[in-house]
Amino acid sequence: MAKVKLATVWLEACAGCHMSFLDIDDRILGLLEKVDIMYSPVVDAKEIPKVDIGVISGALGNDEEVHLAKKMREQCDILIAWGDCAVFGGINTMRNFMPAEEALKKAYVDTVSTVNPEGIIPGEDIPQLLPKAIPVDQVVKVDVYVPGCPPDADTILWVFQELLEGRIPKVPAEMMRYD
Repeated sequence: MAKVKLATVWLEACAGCHMSFLDIDDRILGLLEKVDIMYSPVVDAKEIPKVDIGVISGALGNDEEVHLAKKMREQCDILIAWGDCAVFGGINTMRNFMPAEEALKKAYVDTVSTVNPEGIIPGEDIPQLLPKAIPVDQVVKVDVYVPGCPPDADTILWVFQELLEGRIPKVPAEMMRYD
């Protein structure tokens, strides 16, 4: 039987969701017998190929992330929003209480750790911010939601096992984790 093809992207998030995927530990070897990771932050691929399952972790906060979410939807038969940032917008939505320009000023000029005496806010060097950070399903159709901050390894493995059995999983409340 052919392996299931998988693509993942990590958008506006902390990497905790992808770290939880790695926390599957040695059980990942059994998963990799059935799944080929075709595109991911840990795979050297330049284009998102056509795949069976796609995973988006992270909220959408800029135009590049919106483009990637649309590309993932186009290329994936089943699309998963993975983690609270992708499902709800997560901690990224804290910037939604101020205009995008003010958030940029706080990030590039006003923080204590920033050394930027000229007060330069990058323009062409960074993607254009959206007015607000948003969850993935505000831009593309999501098939499976895996909330949690981050979702734990057992939940992630369970979701993949369900998908490999041909079932679209709905994560039960008792499997959700918020650390």
